[in-house]
Amino acid sequence: MRYFLWFLVTLNLFAVDATLKIEKDVESRAKMAVVDGSSAAGSIGDKFFNTLISDLTISGHFLPDSTHHLGSTESGLIDPMLKSKEYVLKYTLSQANGLTATVKLYRGTDASLLATKEYNIATVEKYPFLAHKIVSELNDILKYPEVNWLNRYVIFSRYTTAKRSVIVVADYTMQYQKIVIQGGLNLFPKWADQQQNSFYYTSFNGAIPTLYRLNIYDGSRSAIVTSQGMLVCSDVSQDGSKLLLTMAPNAQPDVFEMSVSSKSPRQITTFTGIDVGGKYMGGDQSIVFVSNRMGYANIFKQSLFGNSVSQVVFHGRDNNAVDAHGNKVVYSSKESQSSFGSGNFNLYLTDSSGSDTRPLTTSGVNQFPRFSTNGNAILYTKLLGNKSSVGYINLESKQSLLFPLGGKVQSIDW
Repeated sequence: MRYFLWFLVTLNLFAVDATLKIEKDVESRAKMAVVDGSSAAGSIGDKFFNTLISDLTISGHFLPDSTHHLGSTESGLIDPMLKSKEYVLKYTLSQANGLTATVKLYRGTDASLLATKEYNIATVEKYPFLAHKIVSELNDILKYPEVNWLNRYVIFSRYTTAKRSVIVVADYTMQYQKIVIQGGLNLFPKWADQQQNSFYYTSFNGAIPTLYRLNIYDGSRSAIVTSQGMLVCSDVSQDGSKLLLTMAPNAQPDVFEMSVSSKSPRQITTFTGIDVGGKYMGGDQSIVFVSNRMGYANIFKQSLFGNSVSQVVFHGRDNNAVDAHGNKVVYSSKESQSSFGSGNFNLYLTDSSGSDTRPLTTSGVNQFPRFSTNGNAILYTKLLGNKSSVGYINLESKQSLLFPLGGKVQSIDW
């Protein structure tokens, strides 16, 4: 049980004013103005505009004008004050059938129309996803590197009271949130497929911890596996056919791999200490995980087809969270007395050999690093003072964005 509590403590955080950090040379980004032609968008109007600006900024490809310009979208004329912009994005919102956005993209200098499209979403409350879709497709139209991670759901478990929690599905800005599981203690949600139709989670409501899979669209649920002590699905293979589990059937936590079809776990790590949080890497041929085999929490890797274990991180003495994409590794490390300040947990990016390591954050308690599906962005959580937020780092543009995250989050995935 103490190992289980140790693992939980490394995952707990608490809840921030939106903050934007821009490091990329502004000259390398396209200047853009956004013109709102909506006449009756109601309370959604300002929120929708601000979401567009956030999306354009974190994409790393645009330098949007934060001024909420109002004007007609019927005319192809460009306000002379906006002709210095490389692009002008005009849109109109209507709430006749759900929420519809009619979008037109112009070149600022000559007012030439580059693209026009209509977008619709059935539920007004999901307006952030409408903005995310517009910006992700805008990147595709202009042939910038894709930012489809903007469209993905974020899922997290949040404590409500002692031994009770809810599991929430949200957009990346946390403006849209929907509780999908409530009642009892349900933790460690992990998406089960790339399409985000289903997710795994651990229920602690019975006599033995049980891993379930839940379909968010039809509500169907199936029990996958049970285990004494602790039970966590820490990763899913690229094709969704296998899971990495942290289990402690004999009171000692280890990393197991299980085929979804056979439901028969195979033990991967065998250290007589703590091995937790396995993540697939290198085309699902090996794993990285957290272990105390050096007397403190650190990051190691192991082939799925052998017993040889090697150290990945050679910095810090409390590296308690890790994720991987290809051969890239991101981890959370507790700082000693340094220029970063003691007591902080900062994120570092490295590769599977532990070389070319660089810091991604410099303040606060940063945890739960998660790569985007394309490996170009990282989700994480930040506790700074008494405020908590969910953050995103664009690894290509070196930009980061924070959004308020209320409550005490236990784990998060996207």
